[in-house]
Amino acid sequence: MIIEKIIKKLKNDPGYKWDSAYSTRDLFRVSKYRSVQIMRGLFLKPFLKKSSGLLFIGSRVKVRHGYQLTAGKNLILEDNVSINALSTTGINLGDHVSIARDSILFCTGVIAQKGIGITIGNRTGISARAYLAGQGGITIGSDVIMGPNVQIFSENHNFSDLSLTIKEQGVTKEAVTIGNNCWIGAGTIILAGVNIGDGCVIAAGSVVTKSMPANSIIAGVPAKMIKSREGI
Repeated sequence: MIIEKIIKKLKNDPGYKWDSAYSTRDLFRVSKYRSVQIMRGLFLKPFLKKSSGLLFIGSRVKVRHGYQLTAGKNLILEDNVSINALSTTGINLGDHVSIARDSILFCTGVIAQKGIGITIGNRTGISARAYLAGQGGITIGSDVIMGPNVQIFSENHNFSDLSLTIKEQGVTKEAVTIGNNCWIGAGTIILAGVNIGDGCVIAAGSVVTKSMPANSIIAGVPAKMIKSREGI
C-alpha cells in the first residue's frame, strides 16, 4: 500500500507494517489531515532554531520562542499543543517525536528565573495532556512511551522560613532524567530530582518521588519498585 510505503520511508523503518485494513475513505481522510498538518509545518519551520525534516502541525498549536526549539525529522505536534522554549538550553526534540493534543511544554515559570530546558530523544511519544515543566531541566530518552495526563516537574518552592511568604523564598531547581525504552502510565506524576533508569515501567496514577534503577516496575503513591523486569 502506497501510504504504508511512504510512512516506512519517513520513519526509515523497513519493518514498519499496518496491522489493520483501512477503507479508501479512511486513507483519504488520514492523508488529507496529514497534508494540512504539513502545510502548517511549512509556515512554522522558518521560525525554529533548526528543523531536520517534515513538521506535522495540528490546529491551534502555539510555539513561543521558537528560535530556541530544535526539531528532528518528522516532528508531530497535535491540536492545541503549547510550547514555550524560553530557557538556557532550549527545547531539543529528536527524530520521529510525537506530542499529542493539549500537551504543554515550558521551561521558564517566573520570568526573573530563567529555566534550563527540555530534551526528548528519538521515537518518543508524548500522549495527550502531558505537562512538562522544564525549569530545572528535563531529559527524556529515546523510545519512551507515555499515557495521557503525565506530569513532570523539575522545580520546587522553598518554604522553610516561617517569617516569609512561600512566594518570597524562591525555588530549588532539580533536573529530571528518564532513560530509554520506558513506559510511563497514564496520570503518572514525576517530581523534581528523580532519575528513572532505562527500561522502566511505571503504573498508571503513580507519584514518583525518588529515583529508580533500570528495568524497574514501579507503582504506588508514593511510588516504589514492585519488582524488576529482569526477574520476569
